[in-house]
Amino acid sequence: MTFSSPQASSSADSDKVSTLMGNRWILIFTFIISAYMLFGRLGGWPLISPDEGRNAEVAREMSQSHSWLVPTYDGLAYLDKPAFYFKTIALSFSLFGESETTARLSSAFFGFSLLVVTFLFCRRMYDQRTATLAMLIVATTPLYMVFSRYVIFDMTLAFFVSSTIFACFLAEECEEKQRIRWYLLGALTAGIATLIKGPVGFIIPTLVIAIFNGFEGRLSAMKSAFALRNWLVFFAVVLPWFVGLSILRPDFPYYGIMRESVARFTTTEFHRTAPFYYYAPIILGTFFAWSFLLPESIVAAWQKRQSWSRADRLFIIWAVVVVCFFSISQSKLPGYILTAVLALGVLTARVFARALNNNNGRAARILWHGTVPLLLLSILLAVVLGFIAADPELLKSRIPSKQELFDPFIPTILPMALSFGVVALLSMCALWSRNTRLIFAAFISFPLLLMTVNFEVLNLFAQTRAARSLAEKISTTLPPDAELVCMECLPNGLPFYLKRLVTVLSREGDELTSNYVKFTLASGKPWPEGIVPIAQAHDWLAARHHPVYLLADKNHLTTLKAMAQEQGVEVVDLNSKYSAVLLPTPTGN
Repeated sequence: MTFSSPQASSSADSDKVSTLMGNRWILIFTFIISAYMLFGRLGGWPLISPDEGRNAEVAREMSQSHSWLVPTYDGLAYLDKPAFYFKTIALSFSLFGESETTARLSSAFFGFSLLVVTFLFCRRMYDQRTATLAMLIVATTPLYMVFSRYVIFDMTLAFFVSSTIFACFLAEECEEKQRIRWYLLGALTAGIATLIKGPVGFIIPTLVIAIFNGFEGRLSAMKSAFALRNWLVFFAVVLPWFVGLSILRPDFPYYGIMRESVARFTTTEFHRTAPFYYYAPIILGTFFAWSFLLPESIVAAWQKRQSWSRADRLFIIWAVVVVCFFSISQSKLPGYILTAVLALGVLTARVFARALNNNNGRAARILWHGTVPLLLLSILLAVVLGFIAADPELLKSRIPSKQELFDPFIPTILPMALSFGVVALLSMCALWSRNTRLIFAAFISFPLLLMTVNFEVLNLFAQTRAARSLAEKISTTLPPDAELVCMECLPNGLPFYLKRLVTVLSREGDELTSNYVKFTLASGKPWPEGIVPIAQAHDWLAARHHPVYLLADKNHLTTLKAMAQEQGVEVVDLNSKYSAVLLPTPTGN
């Protein structure tokens, strides 16, 4: 038997208190950084085409019309996606007003909520260090940051899909009563995921859990997952929406199932095809700079596959299944693999956690090797951008046709060069000291600097793809009694910024970027109010009982000038892309 002195006991207690306080501050820091990456300056740039302006307008019209089952875009039924996501934005508008910030608040909220859920899961299955690292890595992944700050469905869908996978995994880790509760929660979240983006909301978690249980040799667990009570919860969530919408729009079942789901996956008609290897460069770029760690990590993980924990196997299978599923699909977009990036973020956190526990182990060497390309790329970009900042004419002379677009970005080049210089400096210090904490600082510095020092680059880029400035110019020249009409165009976000509907002169409805609108227009039925066949445009304009403010892009400028000359009015150049003319009320109307 041994005894410790009072002084030794007091010292041990003091060390425990210091450790607890240190962990608490690290946790607070993690949540603050994560919240800033997703919520910071959320309205700092205008709504970007092609999705943000349209989705924000759909939600704005929903909040005004209270049509919760049948969303509309520019007054036309918009059933490309279920209404749940639009409802969340409409709720934000009702509570906080209509703005870019409130339009993005839903995505940011679900993005942060998913980080919290991931943190809680990792703390339960691993430890708090891994959970903290996972939260920081995922929050600073470019793909995750973008979709948390973008008015689109993917982040909300990712929250409910991931929650379903977590719930089904934890169900098999618990005793009977808790298992039932976890599966019921999984059925609920799978139902909501389906309300966000259709069948993919339950297909992805079902595939991940089924294949995972297959590898675990417990496919019998799927009987519990598909128990009758779980089906009842799922259908209680999904059927009221599906039946109600089908009654109001009888063409929806065919369109929603066959066109929007089956055809999107199996055909090329949606023009989103890409090679099978499409997601390899996507992961390399959108998981940057953490992607430098993936090649050697994959090799090492395979060599040590016997030591994988059950949670490790879940995340590995999760990432592989999602990437393979959408690689097979004929429709590919970066946001489709958002949950795979989440899984990769957790696995990357596992590498850092192991390196912090053993600075001489294989994990530490992986981090050291991955820092080398980060250093080289940072030095290269810092030098190149530094030269351009010192003499912008070097680049201008090489891209004279793009000079007008390049000029606004000149003031941002030096801060970008300095930022990459900071990343390079941290990388050098990390390589010299082989300090895992410094390596982590080097990797996380790039996204942190992007959202702080280099934020203006993002703002300028957004302005090149937004209709806010165009709407501001139109509002100064648009008479209150005039009808706003677009000739074979509809600048994305224009209805949202002007807070009014726009009549579109169109051939097939492409301007509304809605497959459902094109589907209904091609049905042979009379076109709905708000969109006019271009072949009938002359007669339609002649029948107006009020002035018409006609907007056209540069491709139709000749036609616009001819109409202006015929009416004896002037064409107004709004910007480099769009011009407009105010047509008076036809005589006799």
